[in-house]
Amino acid sequence: MNTLIAAENVGHAFNNEWLFKNLTLGILEGQRVALVGINGTGKSTLLKLLAERFSPSEGKIVKNKGTKIGFLDQEPIFNEEDSISDFIFSLDNKQQQLIREYEEILENPNPDEKILNRLYEELSEHNAWEYEHAIKTILSRMGINQLKQKISTLSGGQRKRLALAKLLIEDPEVYVLDEPTNHLDIDTIEWLEKLLTTGNKTILLVTHDRYFLDNVCNNIVELDKGKLYNYNGNYAFFLEKKSEREASEESTFQKNKNLLKKELEWMRRMPQARTVKSQSRINAFHDLSEKTKQNSDNQQVVLNVKMARQGNKILELSNITQSFEDKNIIKNFSYVFKKGDRIGLAGKNGTGKSTLLNILTGTLTPDKGVVDKGDTTVFGYYKQNGLVFNEKDRVIDVVKAEAEFIKMADGQTLSASALLTLFLFPPKKQHGMVEKLSGGERKRLHLMKVLIKNPNFLILDEPTNDLDLDTLNVLEEFLENYPGVLMLVSHDRYLLDKMSDQLFILEGEGLVKVYNGNYSDYRLSLETQKEEVKIKQTKESVVEKKDTPKTKLSFKEKKELEDLNKTIEEQEKQIQELTKKLSLLDSADYQELKSISDEIEKITNENNTASLRWLELSEKE
Repeated sequence: MNTLIAAENVGHAFNNEWLFKNLTLGILEGQRVALVGINGTGKSTLLKLLAERFSPSEGKIVKNKGTKIGFLDQEPIFNEEDSISDFIFSLDNKQQQLIREYEEILENPNPDEKILNRLYEELSEHNAWEYEHAIKTILSRMGINQLKQKISTLSGGQRKRLALAKLLIEDPEVYVLDEPTNHLDIDTIEWLEKLLTTGNKTILLVTHDRYFLDNVCNNIVELDKGKLYNYNGNYAFFLEKKSEREASEESTFQKNKNLLKKELEWMRRMPQARTVKSQSRINAFHDLSEKTKQNSDNQQVVLNVKMARQGNKILELSNITQSFEDKNIIKNFSYVFKKGDRIGLAGKNGTGKSTLLNILTGTLTPDKGVVDKGDTTVFGYYKQNGLVFNEKDRVIDVVKAEAEFIKMADGQTLSASALLTLFLFPPKKQHGMVEKLSGGERKRLHLMKVLIKNPNFLILDEPTNDLDLDTLNVLEEFLENYPGVLMLVSHDRYLLDKMSDQLFILEGEGLVKVYNGNYSDYRLSLETQKEEVKIKQTKESVVEKKDTPKTKLSFKEKKELEDLNKTIEEQEKQIQELTKKLSLLDSADYQELKSISDEIEKITNENNTASLRWLELSEKE
């Protein structure tokens, strides 16, 4: 297999601090690689280097000549004055420009027939109809409908979906994706999985979504303490082999620690020794000291803060109704929360999940209905869009603004600095500015601020976005043992399955359905319903239905019907001519007989397909 892009002895530093050095990595054609590692190790930086967004501090990035790389950034940057059309459709792509013109004119309720006729002819001439269908499917899946809308009016989630849509339309040789599932609903994620695994696509991605990672990737690369470790398999294989590696490293660490103790005694006994032999031993001592220090820095986040006492009455919703601009978001929804409730919120983007959470926490007063909160209920609300930090604040000051000392679950009281250390913010980071934190580190700081309030009703709105997999595993362990009420909004199907035993499903038009079971149970029930509907429709189609309402053909379908008449006539003429030619051939000319017979069979099959489509359109007309 060809190596399409590679990093050769690459190192990169910010503000004179090295993220990593001497990294070598090759991405082969057809490989689907996930890059994993804790927040702050430089995953996003390595992706940008490989996507040639900037040059490394040392080493080089090489790629096959002519290889086109598509890059999806965590936070894409746009020209604010552009429309969606300006961004999506490339000026140097004739097919895309024709499709753009065609789609924009269709937005007009009374399109000009002459322009439509001209566009239809040009789209047919450039074989662009199939491409138009693919583009339309991608834009529809990403919830992009108004092509003339200005980018400046889009939310953060809409911008990420728009950037992903453009990349999918361009279909590059190499996809480099930084958190591609952020801001997508679960249906769209499952559609994206199928799209990325169709054909021989080459992919390098960073994602926290374990189901997505397992379904898409066939190779895992871990970036750990400035080194790369390659695992040729899925995420489960990676976890198994990583645990073996860490066990081996721990054994080596203990041996090094014992040796360091002996060498330290030697160093103290021989401070004057400066021979070549002793100097080399001193250098070896310092190398050994650095190795043991690096290993001891490999900690995990600790989540064990105290929970406030919870009374019998937690939260009651009575006939909650909320609408925006005459659009029903929630309609007559009632529910009494009980101790131990673990509820997942499911529904497509825009169905009102965040609205419901804001009503629960009192951020939003509903149009109708009553929200009755118990006296002892303490909310902890982790919001999807994160906290707004003062970029010039020190990290430790962000925590001290909440409390100088924090009570832990085991009764221990910790200072703000000690708690930050448990959350993997070492003293140097604690006294650094917020502006220097990575996206994942900011999310971890946000999570910490929520938990130190000792909530007994915990609401997590997309908590997995930008968190590394190690922190996610610790968060899951904490949530499994969390005794309070948990409400979870997440497109991470793995997390929803593991943490919820009940779902609030927002179905649109204000309907909120309560389902007992986790997300996989719910999806299975939907598939069963679809199968039942399909069987019913098949049975009904056997019986001729009377008074079927007639539907008008679209402009495109009318043109297709006209073209099919000509195509079928030409095909039938070709079959007649070939049959006549076949009858005149000498039976000894086997090769020519076979060639003509194959051609007749091919045209006959095409004619059958065209005739069925003509019949379908004729009946519709």
